[in-house]
Amino acid sequence: MADTTTPSVAKKKKAKRSVSAGQLHIQATFNNTIVTLTDANGGALAASSAGACGFRGSKKGTAYAAQVAAEKAGNLAKQTYGLARVEAFIKGVGLGRDAAVRAMQAVGIQVESITDVTGVPHGGVRPKKARRV
Repeated sequence: MADTTTPSVAKKKKAKRSVSAGQLHIQATFNNTIVTLTDANGGALAASSAGACGFRGSKKGTAYAAQVAAEKAGNLAKQTYGLARVEAFIKGVGLGRDAAVRAMQAVGIQVESITDVTGVPHGGVRPKKARRV
């Protein structure tokens, strides 16, 4: 006979982590904007994107979509972890670059520094073969 009364294991309540300063990573392409808030070591706290906020197609690449995504991620990180100050790292050439940073300040998270980490090609792609006539 199997014992039907198994002892319930008491789950420990996870300690609420408080992160006052962190990093804001914005990847702004022409097609989408991805906003990620991390702690000082780079561990993700909250993330959002224009696509995750309900924008579809060419609307994902707009500045307004980036603003909405940044507000969503910012509010989540502020409420959950008490995030107050961030250093911004922006990658890409999309329309959402400035809008996401401004939205973060509007939420109440202070942006202390802005760094552009867009990749720069050195050497570039292989050139086209010579045309023979």
